[in-house]
Amino acid sequence: MKPVRTITATALPLDRSDVDTDQIIPSDWLKRVERTGFEQGLFSEWREDPSFVLNDPRFAEARILVAGPNFGTGSSREHAVWAIQQYGFEAVISPRFGDIFRNNATKNGLVPVQVSEKMVRTLFDSIAALPSIEIIIDVEELFVVCPVAGVKSDFPLDPAVQHRLLNGLDDIGLTLAHTDAIDSFEAGRPDWLPSLA
Repeated sequence: MKPVRTITATALPLDRSDVDTDQIIPSDWLKRVERTGFEQGLFSEWREDPSFVLNDPRFAEARILVAGPNFGTGSSREHAVWAIQQYGFEAVISPRFGDIFRNNATKNGLVPVQVSEKMVRTLFDSIAALPSIEIIIDVEELFVVCPVAGVKSDFPLDPAVQHRLLNGLDDIGLTLAHTDAIDSFEAGRPDWLPSLA
């Protein structure tokens, strides 16, 4: 995955609470064997309504998704994160995230930005008034700011997760960072132990 330091982009306002993973990517999409093409399934049932915000051309270039509280609750499906990313979003701002969704997000390079409900409401109102406003998310300094709206907030991120995002390390990348130690361990293994060779 690619390193994430700062994201400066416009945002799409998904003014809904308790958005679960089945709403993010309906279960029909879980039958796919590929790991690509999930952007077509993002909120696919809601997108049947022409007035749904994802169908609004004003937000076609948005790379930040702003959502209500309890985003990503429900069943564990990495597909939800894949769908959001493949659609073009790099971060989700919400007052609360489902724990499993947050974990899946950070392991795939999608930044979960948790801020207060008051700030999210200010962002919703500001985006509605001016869809072209930009939001800046700084993963290194752990803050989010919307200068036009006049709001700024720190957001929490575990240091290990922050390291993962800043350096673009998925689980394999984290393991490969210890290649020298792994090679040293393998070189010292007795011959009688099981081996992959």
